[in-house]
This record gives sequence, structure tokens and C-alpha cells, in this order.
Amino acid sequence: MISGLLLVGSFPKFGHGAVAWVALVPLLVALPGTRGWRAFRLGYVTGAVSALGLLYWIALVVVQYGGIPLPIGVAIMVALCLAFALFPSVFAWIVARLVETFGPAGLLAAPVVWTATELLRAHTFFEFPWCQLGYTQYRLLPAIQVASITAVYGVSFVLVASSALLAFLTVDRRPGHRRAALAGLVVLLGGAWGGGAWVMNRPLTETGRIRVGLVQGGIRQEDKWLPERALDNIDRHLRLTEEAADRGARLVVWPESAVPFLFDANPPLASRLRATAVSRDIYLFFGNDDRVHDESGESRIYVGAKLLNPRGELTARYHKIQLVPFGEYVPLQPLFTLGGRFAAKVVREVSDFSHGTEPVVAEVDGHLVGGYVCYEAIFPALVRRFAGEGAELLINITNDAWYGTTSAPHQHLAMAAFRAVENRRYMVRAANTGITAVVDPWGRILEPTALFDRTVLVRDVPLIAEKSFYTRHGDLFARGCLAGALALLAVTFRRRTVDAS
Repeated sequence: MISGLLLVGSFPKFGHGAVAWVALVPLLVALPGTRGWRAFRLGYVTGAVSALGLLYWIALVVVQYGGIPLPIGVAIMVALCLAFALFPSVFAWIVARLVETFGPAGLLAAPVVWTATELLRAHTFFEFPWCQLGYTQYRLLPAIQVASITAVYGVSFVLVASSALLAFLTVDRRPGHRRAALAGLVVLLGGAWGGGAWVMNRPLTETGRIRVGLVQGGIRQEDKWLPERALDNIDRHLRLTEEAADRGARLVVWPESAVPFLFDANPPLASRLRATAVSRDIYLFFGNDDRVHDESGESRIYVGAKLLNPRGELTARYHKIQLVPFGEYVPLQPLFTLGGRFAAKVVREVSDFSHGTEPVVAEVDGHLVGGYVCYEAIFPALVRRFAGEGAELLINITNDAWYGTTSAPHQHLAMAAFRAVENRRYMVRAANTGITAVVDPWGRILEPTALFDRTVLVRDVPLIAEKSFYTRHGDLFARGCLAGALALLAVTFRRRTVDAS
């Protein structure tokens, strides 16, 4: 339980990243001498406590804004927390087996195992990699520079390695081993901070600059989809766009779902947006959903984004690839709808969007930009595809009004900032109610806005074309950790088989 509380205390908005360097020490110290179900249970308690502390806001969101009854909302939150807690449970079970097989030295494999479970959490169950451990360091910039090679997984690895070395110092009383562990800890901390500081002093080659205006309409969620407020909300964004253009913005970015009409089905509205782009000589990037009819006549709805050029032409149309579980689709419907008997209620209350398939990059004054939507910002492997396609600037549009003033908007920004570091790109982020910001390639969050302010952020933003190791090669590090964890686990079974014979 102590490790669970320390994990909660490592994340924004109430915690501090320094806590994460020791957060897993209590759990790891408790694992020697345990095995099987007891180790699993220790990890489960750690995971459940941390999940409840980090994800409490889910129940508030789905009940208040999703129209879902309170018992179902709480059940959804609990289901996510239960799934979340399984991964620390598996981590603890494997580490306990390693300690049983290799003695206290088995604790030193903890960073490999933890990183493997984080990768699995990103690609199994609900694909929900929210608040992976490395994100705690988003304000401790030297510590996160390794992400340009390993993504956030490498930062998590370093943090767990710190806890593992401290736990080893506590458990193994042999002086020589303790000195070696202490030396390893000094090297780890010195390498993380010294190496990161060195990287931050290395310049990146700019291919140009563009003046960007980020519009934050400050529209509360309860007002966003009211038909009688829709035109007023559009007018608010247009007024802020005029302000951004007056301040020299060439590219103006509106947040997710800023245009609550189907662009293709509403020519008068489309004409207003086109006219603004033409009259102010700007590129306008905005969040807008699409309805598409396939060859069979079936209708599909996509969360999306579009780009208008200064001639008023629609030059890019993107459909969101990674949807929000229980917000934009119902995962594992047979399980959560009781084999279909409960489907009508659940699916009716949760928007049933379709998944997009491809990243889209668009041209702005001869340079390529790539924009992705909201929840997608927490998926390193997805965002690197935009940079891999040549995007010299990353654009993240989001609507965090759902989260109110909970921890979630702060957590979301912390995670989104890593995409800039991983791909060594500037990232501009327009959020309906905040937090709107520009993030530089080293993770500095520049000029963040206050939640629920109605404002526009205008800033000159460099464009960068060179590709980081992570952009070019993806999750090699995390996949290597997964392979390593499986190999170590296989050794524990083999050793036990040999001993039994």
C-alpha cells in the first residue's frame, strides 16, 4: 500500500516527480521471501491504490458528462482500476520468482520487468497507458532526455532501477554487494542527470519558423453541445482567431470538436470558416467530426480534424485512430454488455465512433505538420508515425473540459509533453478549456494557459526535420525489455524443473 500511495504522490497535480525515484522501494523490499499468490497480492494492492488515486476522475466524467447512471459510472472506473492493477501484480509476481531463483540480485531485474508490463498495458485490455511511471518526470527535464531513444519507457526504467538499487541495499547485507549497489546508484543518477543536461545543450537544426496562434475558447462541457449555443461557440473561436491573426499568426489552431457541425453537410458554416482563412491569409486547423457512408450505405462517425489553407481549400482531413475507451467506443462489448443483453443502454450512452487508420500530414507554407486528437497524445508509437511521415511540427488538439479541475488535465499535459521529446519536435497544443501550451523538443512547457480561461496564445515556433532515434526505430527498447522479462521468467521455471528432478 505504501508504494501505491507513493506512486500517487509522484504525479500531478498534487504530487512531485522526485517521489517516483523511491516509490517502489517498499514493494520491492517486501517481495523477498514471498511467492505466488502473496507476491501477486502485494503488487495488486500497490496497483489498485495507485489506480484509484490517479484515475478517480473517470467516475466523475462518465456520470456528469456521459449521462451514465452513477452505479455504472463507478463500475467503469473500478473496471479500469482493476485492469490497471493487474500489471503491477504481474510485475511483483515475476520479481518475487526472480528473487527466489537468484537471491536478492533478482531485485535488480525489476526495471526490465516493469518496463515490459508498461508496454503490455499500452497494447492490451483497453490500451490504456495513462500515467506510466516515467511521466512523473515531465518537469525534471534532464531526466527525460533519454526518451528520444527509448520513449517514456526508458524514463520508467531508470526510475525503477533507482528503487531496485535502494531495495537491494536494504535487503542484501553483504558489504561488497552494498558498495557495488551504491556505486551503481551514483552512476545511474549521474548518468541520468548529467547525460540529460549534455543533450539539452546540443542544438537542433531548424528548417524554418512559423507563427502559430492557439485558440482556447474556454467553453464548459455542459455548454459545448447545446444546439442553441453552437453558433455562439463558433463566433467565439472566430473572434479569437481574428485576435491571433492581428498578432501575426500564420497557422491558427482550434481545439478538438471546436466545430460541432458536420463540415461537409453545412455549407453556410463551411463558407464562414473558408472566408476567415482567405480574408486573414491564414491556415486554419480545427477539430471536426465526420460522417462517412461506405459502399454498402452503412454510416460511420469519426472524430477528426481538418486544415484549410489561405485560399479556403480543405487540404487535409484526419480521422482519429486511437479512441477513448468508454468515451468514444465500448471495448470488449460482450463482457461489458452481458453478451448483448445490456448493449442498448451502454452503447446508447457512450458515443460509438469508428477508428481511423492512417496518420495525415499537411503542408503549411512548404513545410509538413501533423495533427492528432486528444487521447492519442499518450501513445508514443502512434505520434511517432506523424514525425516519421515527415511532420516538422506536431499539433495536438484536445478537449479536456470533461475533466473539470481534477488532476486529469495536468496528467494529460505531462504525458503529451513527452511526444515532443521523443521525436525532437516542437509541439503546439490547443485545448478547449486548457491547458494550452507550446512544448519544445526538450520538454519545456512554454506559456501554459490557466484552466477555463478564454484566451489565445501566439508564438513563433521553429520547425525541425531531423528524426530522433525513437522516430526512426520505435519501441526497440521496450520490446527488448519484454523479451528480457520473458527470458528471465523462463529461467525461473527451468530452474524449478531442474531442482524438482
